[in-house]
Amino acid sequence: MKEERKKPNPNKIFPMPNIKTVTYVKPTIKSKNIIVGDFTYFADTNFKKHVTHHYEFIGDKLIIGKFCQIGKGVEFIMNGANHQMNAVSTFPFYMLEGWKQKVPSLSKMPLKGDTVIGNDVWIGQKVTILPGVKIGDGAIIGANSVVGSDVKPYTIVVGNPAKFIKKRFDNQLINLLLKLKWWDKPVEEINKLIPVLTDSDLKKVKKVIKMILE
Repeated sequence: MKEERKKPNPNKIFPMPNIKTVTYVKPTIKSKNIIVGDFTYFADTNFKKHVTHHYEFIGDKLIIGKFCQIGKGVEFIMNGANHQMNAVSTFPFYMLEGWKQKVPSLSKMPLKGDTVIGNDVWIGQKVTILPGVKIGDGAIIGANSVVGSDVKPYTIVVGNPAKFIKKRFDNQLINLLLKLKWWDKPVEEINKLIPVLTDSDLKKVKKVIKMILE
């Protein structure tokens, strides 16, 4: 008898049988300020440990889409790491015990807003993502990169600081993929799309996506 294939479960922490070093991130998160989509995985455990300087009184969010692939050693540095630079000293007296400074108004702090990662983004090993960065759908971040500025959808960036290398596809295919939004479809439909999503014949892929979108 043919064994029935298990349905993908985004709420299962360990999605690879007998392997405890790859985790789906969403079911491990308990912070209201970290929002992660279904099937995004981390090539390690304890994802929360890799989100640093994330303080509730600041209120910034880390928002990550679906189907992202996050390499081991990636660090998301949040706004709490920024120091006040519009005063004489950058020392954070208010954060340390015994000093007579009230918490400054957030309007005086160099806050960069939420950090937002799109869908189907591949982030290589030991990448550092700085506060407030926005990374578009389908982007690739090369290993060991430091990302301090926004990354457009379906582009590749590498280096410290991370710099644009190239677009992954031509504009027509990028626009088709952004319209398709395959990551928002039900599991059954995504399973049917896998032959298209994994096909390197991009001319054929364009034709199929056009037909799907019609």
